[in-house]
Amino acid sequence: MSNETLVLTDPVFHARERRSIADRIALKMINDERDIPFVKLMVMLSLIVFPVATYFYVAPAFPWWAAAIWLVALFTVLLGPYILMLHNTSHRVLWKPKFMWLKGYIPNVLGPFFGETPNTYYVHHIGMHHPENNLYGDLSTTMPYDRDRLAHFAKYLGRFYVLGVAELARYMWVRRRFKLFRKAIGGEIAYIGLVAVLAIIDWQATLVVFVIPMLFARFAMMAGNWGQHAFIDPSDPANPYRNSITCINSGYNRRCFNDGYHIGHHVKANRHWTEMPVDFLAQRERYAAEDAIVFEKIDFFVVWAFLMLKRYDWLAKFYVDLGGPRRTREELIEYLRLRTRSIPQATQTAPNRDTARAPQTA
Repeated sequence: MSNETLVLTDPVFHARERRSIADRIALKMINDERDIPFVKLMVMLSLIVFPVATYFYVAPAFPWWAAAIWLVALFTVLLGPYILMLHNTSHRVLWKPKFMWLKGYIPNVLGPFFGETPNTYYVHHIGMHHPENNLYGDLSTTMPYDRDRLAHFAKYLGRFYVLGVAELARYMWVRRRFKLFRKAIGGEIAYIGLVAVLAIIDWQATLVVFVIPMLFARFAMMAGNWGQHAFIDPSDPANPYRNSITCINSGYNRRCFNDGYHIGHHVKANRHWTEMPVDFLAQRERYAAEDAIVFEKIDFFVVWAFLMLKRYDWLAKFYVDLGGPRRTREELIEYLRLRTRSIPQATQTAPNRDTARAPQTA
């Protein structure tokens, strides 16, 4: 796609003259009418997960066939929208002051059913990832790895599984951010305690309702982060235009609140999700000048899969030409390949605090 024909189909906000009764109730509770979809999603997920979880615990004989159906539906349909609702409501306060007693519902009540232990997502993403901006201080940095090697991803994922929360707690303790330290440790301990008690009651239901979702969610978050930060310019790794990618015109953006606009998100972490496509169009010359990597019709997980298969030719098919440096197909493939090479720590520069630091809303 050329710069001249760039048309976006990702969701933006359209004001409505008439609102349903449910919408009007929601508007009295939330800060921004553009976030009504989060309230609807929260209610819908609640009406699904609590009956499903209860069914698995009370069924006279554990239904493995139903468990398989549930896990497929959870991982393919429900998990992505939930995590990106959690993501957006971590960056921007959803509830009006009068209803702030609800602020823990999405991360701490719904969270464990979607593999998110209480508070740890917020602490990791808001308290650590954005301030560190994928540089070497970032516990989830992709810089030390060749991003097209499955063995390197396995090492990356394994470290997160085994040491992720412990390293996060240490990060907060060393920086004397004790409130976030307590959130991380407390959330993980609460989850472990809940799972231990429920496993005594019914280990099969606990495995399906809580343990497998947690293992899968942590894989999905690491695979997504790997794809988001796979193509890094070693000459300027702190530059969000050159350490992140953007995916446009994707079904993923319609399901998951424009999460594909990852460059724009790192430039301004609390930018509203409905503003992402408009901002991208307004800044497309900057993207071209920075030689930013943008793909169309795929998402970060497809990018991750293509990299694990080393299919740069497939990635090149979805690359968006914004009018930057002119390259042949072969030159583009080589350019993408070079941007996935590991980067020594000595080459990094300090994070740009103006674009990397997210607001602290806890």
